[in-house]
Amino acid sequence: MRTERNLTRLDRVFARLDREPERPTHLDVPRMSRHRIVLFSATLAFYLAIVVAVLTTSWLVRFDWQVMFFRPYQQWPEIHAFLDYWVVLGQRGPTAVMVAAWLGWRSWRQHTLRPLLMFGASLLLLNVTVGAAKLGMGRLGPHYATTIGSNEMWLGGDIFPSGHTANAVVTWGILAYLASTPRTRRYLSAVSAVVSLSVGLTTVYLGTHWLSDVFLGWAAGLLILLALPWFEPLITRIENAIFGVRESLRARRAGLAPLPEPAALPGAPAGAPAMVPQRPRAQEQAPAREPVGAARSTRAPAYLAPGPHTARSERTPVTPAGSRRPPHSDRATRGTTSARPVAGG
Repeated sequence: MRTERNLTRLDRVFARLDREPERPTHLDVPRMSRHRIVLFSATLAFYLAIVVAVLTTSWLVRFDWQVMFFRPYQQWPEIHAFLDYWVVLGQRGPTAVMVAAWLGWRSWRQHTLRPLLMFGASLLLLNVTVGAAKLGMGRLGPHYATTIGSNEMWLGGDIFPSGHTANAVVTWGILAYLASTPRTRRYLSAVSAVVSLSVGLTTVYLGTHWLSDVFLGWAAGLLILLALPWFEPLITRIENAIFGVRESLRARRAGLAPLPEPAALPGAPAGAPAMVPQRPRAQEQAPAREPVGAARSTRAPAYLAPGPHTARSERTPVTPAGSRRPPHSDRATRGTTSARPVAGG
C-alpha cells in the first residue's frame, strides 16, 4: 500500500529555498509619479516648517519643555527595560546588518544587485542629509539643556533631527520600497510605519530627544524614501557596469579575449549599423600549427606530379636524392642480363 507523506509548512518552506535561483521577469520598480511628487513636496514643507518653528522658539519649543518636565520614564518605569531594547531597532549598526543580510539573500535569489545598491544609496543619503542637518544646527538634547525655554540651537549638539527616528524610517521602509508585489508593499509599509513611530516616541520617553527632533526625523527619513525613484537610472547603470566587469574577468580567466567593438564606416549616419570585420576564409581553414619544440621530420620534400591529368604510366620515374639503399658493385640493374661468366662443361 502506497502512502504519501504530508508536507508540513516548514517542509514547504525548505522545498522552496532549495529551488534554483531565478530572476523575476517583471520587477515592480517604483517611479516618480505625480502622486509621489505631491507627497515629497508636502513632506518637504513639513520639514521646513519644523525647522522654522524651532529656530523662532515658537509654541513647539515650549511643548518640548513641557514633555521634558513631565519625564515619561518616571511616570511609567515598568516599561523602561523593554524600551531600552526596543530602541535598538533605530540604531544604525544592528539594523543595517540585519537588513543587508536579507537584501543580500534576495539579490542572490533574483540575480540582481538592485536591492543592495538601493539600500546603500538610501544609507548614503541618510548620512549626508541628516548628518549635515545635525552638525549645522547643533542642538543640545534634554539631558544637556542649559536655559529653560530656549531652543538650545548652535551649542555643539547633534540631536536635531533624531537619527534613531530617521534611520528607523529608512531602514525598515526600504523593505517596503523593494517589495515585489503591491500587497507585500502595503503590509511592509504598515510594519515600517509602526516601528518608526514607536522608535521615535521611545526616544522621547527615554529623554534623549525633544519631540520636535522626532518630528523632523520622521520627515527626513520619509523624504529619502520618496526621492529614491530619482536614483533608479543611476543604480541600473552601476549594476550593468558591475556585471560587465564580472563578465570581462570571467572571459579573461577562461583565456578568451573580448571581441573588439564594431566600428562604423566613415561618413555613415549616426544610426547606421556598424560593420563587423570578417575573418579571411583561408585563415579559418588553416591547419593547426605544430607546437613549439616538436621534432620535425628530415625527409626530403615529396614528389609532385607535373600535371593533374597526367597518367601514372606516362610519368617519368624520378629517383629521390640520397637513397637509403647501400651501393653494391656486383648488383645488376633489374631487367638486364648478368655479366657473370658462365663456366663450360
